[in-house]
Amino acid sequence: MCDRTKNTNVRFSLPAVCVVWQTAMIILFGVFIRYDEESDPHWLEHKKLNNISSDIENDFYFRYPSFQDVHVMIFVGFGFLMTFLKRYSFGGVGFNFLIAAFGLQWALLMQGWFHSLDYTDGKIKIGIENLINADFCVAGCLIAYGALLGKVSPVQLMVLTLFGITLFAVEEYIILNLIHARDAGGSMVIHTFGAYYGLSISWMLYRPNLDQSSRLQGSVYHSDVFATIGTLFLWMFWPSFNSAITDHGDGQHRAVINTYLALASTVLTTVAMSSLFQKHGKLDMVHVQNSTLAGGVAVGTAAEFMLMPYGSLIVGFCCGVISTLGYIYISPFLEKYMKVQDTCGVHNLHAMPGVIGGIVGAITAAAASESVYGHEGLVKTFDFEGAFEKMEPTTQGGHQAGGLCVALIFGIGGGMIVGAILRLPIWGDPADDNCFDDETYWEVREFEKSLLCS
Repeated sequence: MCDRTKNTNVRFSLPAVCVVWQTAMIILFGVFIRYDEESDPHWLEHKKLNNISSDIENDFYFRYPSFQDVHVMIFVGFGFLMTFLKRYSFGGVGFNFLIAAFGLQWALLMQGWFHSLDYTDGKIKIGIENLINADFCVAGCLIAYGALLGKVSPVQLMVLTLFGITLFAVEEYIILNLIHARDAGGSMVIHTFGAYYGLSISWMLYRPNLDQSSRLQGSVYHSDVFATIGTLFLWMFWPSFNSAITDHGDGQHRAVINTYLALASTVLTTVAMSSLFQKHGKLDMVHVQNSTLAGGVAVGTAAEFMLMPYGSLIVGFCCGVISTLGYIYISPFLEKYMKVQDTCGVHNLHAMPGVIGGIVGAITAAAASESVYGHEGLVKTFDFEGAFEKMEPTTQGGHQAGGLCVALIFGIGGGMIVGAILRLPIWGDPADDNCFDDETYWEVREFEKSLLCS
C-alpha cells in the first residue's frame, strides 16, 4: 500500500535514464547484434548456395506487410487507445511511444540471446522476424502500462519495461521451446503475462487516497473519440498480429480467417451486452473501445489450429459477454475488495480473454487428429519434429495448459517483485492528487489548459 499525499524528490531523472540506457544499447548492439543471412550482403552467395532463384524468396517480402501492421498497432493502436482520460492524452500516447522505443531495443537483445544467438561467433543475427517478435515483447509491457495509466512516472515505466521484457523473454523461451506449447497470437505469452504483470504491480502500488484525483479519472467526448481511433486500428490489424509469425501457407491463412471472424462476433456481442446492462438501453463507449477487441486476444493461441469458422465465432461471442460484464461488475469488485486499481481495465480486455485463449488452445490441440489435419499438416501445425516427433495431440494439449500456467506464474510473481521495486521512493511518481494529469510531466500550453479544464 502506497500513501502518496506528497510527491517525493526525483532521484532518477528522465534525461539521465534515457541517455544512460541509449548509451548502453549502443555498446551492447555493437558487441552482439549483426544482420542475419537474409539482410546481409552475403545474401547473394546464400541464394546461389541454396538454389534460390529470386529475391522474392527473401523473408522480408513475406513478413514485412505483417510487420507494418503490428508496428502500427504498437505505436498508434495502443497509444491512442490510452488517450481516453480527459487530461492524460499526452501521457497516454507519449509514454506509450517512449517505452515502446525503449523496450524494442532491449527485446532484440533478450530474445536474441534465447533464440537467435549464433554460437559460432557469439553474435545475435537479426532480420524482419526478430523485429516482429520485439514488437510482440513490447506489447506485453504496454498492456501492463494500461493497468497503471496515469499513476506512475516515466522513470517507473522504464523500470517496468526493463524487467518486463526480461521476464517476457524467459517465459517465452520456457513456454515455446522447453514446454513446446504453440502460441502464434500470444494469448498466453503476451496477453496473459502482460495483463497479470500489470495488475500485480498495480496491487503492489495501491493508492488508498487515489480518490483525490477522481475528478480527472473520467473521459470527455473528444478524448473518447481519440481512444476509439486506437480501437479501430487495433481491430483492423489484429488478424496480422495473430498471423505474423505463423508458418507460411495454410497456417497463416487460417490464423487470419479465425481472428477476422472472432473479432466480428465480439463487436455484435459487446454492443448487445452494453445496451442490455446500461440504463435506458444506451451504449457505453468504454465497452465499445475495449471489449470489441477481446475476441482477437482469445483466439490468438488457437489461431493457426483447426478451430473452424463457427468455433471462432463462438470464441468471439463468449469473450464479448465476459469482457463487457467484466467492465460492469468485475473491475469495481477488484478495486473495492482486491485493492487492484486497473485504469484501462486490462483484466477484462487482456487477462480473462488471454486465459480463455490458453484454454481454447489446449482443448483444440488435444482434439487434433490426422483425419482433420492430415499427417503432414499435423506435424507442421504443432511442430512434431526432432525431440517432439512422437508427441500425441492429447499430450500437446497438456503442454498448452502448462504454458498457460507458466504465463500466469511469471505475470503474477514477476509483477509482485517489480511492484516492490517500484514502491521505493526514488522514482518521482506523482502525488495522489496529481494522478491522471498531463501537467505533472508535460508542458501544457495555456490554451490547452483552458480546453482541458472546460
